[in-house]
Amino acid sequence: MWVKEALQLPCFQEISKAVQKTNYKVYVVGGYVRDYFLKKNTQDIDIVVESPPQAFSENKLPLHGIEFAKIFAQIIDAEVNIFENFGTALVKKDGLEIEFVGTRKESYRRDSRKPIVENGTLLDDQLRRDFTINAMSISLNPENYGLLIDPFNGLEDLNNKIIKTPTDPDVTFCDDPLRMLRAIRFATTLGFTIEKNTYEAIKNNVNRIKIISKERITDELNKIISAQKPSVGFKLLFYTGLLEIIFPELYNLHGVEIRDGKAHKDNFFHTLQVLDNLSNHSENLWLRWAALLHDIAKPLTKKFYPKQGWTFHGHEEKGAQMVPQIFKKLKLPLNEKMKFVQKMVQLHQRPIALVDEEVTDSAIRRLIVDAGEDLEALLTLCRADITTRDPNKLEKYLQNYDNIEKRIQEVIEADNLRNWQPPITGEMIMQYFQLKPSPAVGQIKNAIRNAILDGLIPNDYEHAFEYMKKIGNEILSKS
Repeated sequence: MWVKEALQLPCFQEISKAVQKTNYKVYVVGGYVRDYFLKKNTQDIDIVVESPPQAFSENKLPLHGIEFAKIFAQIIDAEVNIFENFGTALVKKDGLEIEFVGTRKESYRRDSRKPIVENGTLLDDQLRRDFTINAMSISLNPENYGLLIDPFNGLEDLNNKIIKTPTDPDVTFCDDPLRMLRAIRFATTLGFTIEKNTYEAIKNNVNRIKIISKERITDELNKIISAQKPSVGFKLLFYTGLLEIIFPELYNLHGVEIRDGKAHKDNFFHTLQVLDNLSNHSENLWLRWAALLHDIAKPLTKKFYPKQGWTFHGHEEKGAQMVPQIFKKLKLPLNEKMKFVQKMVQLHQRPIALVDEEVTDSAIRRLIVDAGEDLEALLTLCRADITTRDPNKLEKYLQNYDNIEKRIQEVIEADNLRNWQPPITGEMIMQYFQLKPSPAVGQIKNAIRNAILDGLIPNDYEHAFEYMKKIGNEILSKS
């Protein structure tokens, strides 16, 4: 099969010209070929370079990919970045990243996913690929330019939307267990099905995932979370047994306990529905993480009362405490992104408490101030948390949130509270009362804050300053 139309980028013609100055055979392989058939654009291009058989050196890392990259870079007058330890080179051209590597074959030790690499043929290189859809290549050689080389029927699997390994899947996943997560990630992001033998091999090899670093696991999790329907991936992780190993806190949400005829919902599948709901409205990765973790502490806070049934009191506070631990374990960033997720988990119950018409403006002010610039994100999460299948209840709950948002907007406009900070700072308090940093400073500052939020004084400097003098003297006289 010829697919010259896949080679419209000028770099392919330039690579073909470079081939004529060498005795190498050169092919574009992997993701670029797959994405061409999926009608997706990609900026990353992988090129494999095959040397003549007589040039093979057994048990030696093939470096001819680097040698060819140097020739190509010289022809187009570009810089080449060389990674000799990996036998790869990178050339950037017209916004593209073109990586060159020599064709190779690989073998693995039981305790490592780092392969033993030696020189190989194009077929050897295709055999080492993870899935048939990633093992297709297109020739860039003048004599058969544009020829599709597809020894494992990857194009057929692509058309049938199937994830399948080119060789024995048990060997593939045992050799490199990360490929189990990649299979699930591709199935999720592409909307494909994992072929039966490949799926069973994942289940057979789940314990091998323990040799994979947390960083690589989390990289795949982030790609699953970023999918259009992330629940697909998490269900596959759950049913294959991988989730229990890589993310036990999430796995522990599953199950329904019944006592005295009273049951609670399955919080795992509820969480996945919340994540899907949110994904329909936001691509924010960290808000999606908040959806995934919003009920993470329910197993730890679950209690049964004969009259009330099942309760999960305080799960939002406990969940917020768990967020840093989970981020640290998964090697997620321990910065403002983590604090954002923690804040969303902690506040996700607050808006629904404002449904009652008798709720005071003070309660609404406190939510506005506590959520700050993340108020809109919080309300998006809370709407996603509605997972009832009863259309009447769904309409009622959504109407409740419409009312909440209306009241919030009215208070924001009346009080100018968006991203609010109290008009009196700790430094002002210390200067006026000639204090050093102490608990009394914090007490005075909190008293001013509460007075404004409770509507006792207007939200401006003059009134706050006068209140500071009054309440400050009262607090200091008691200390």
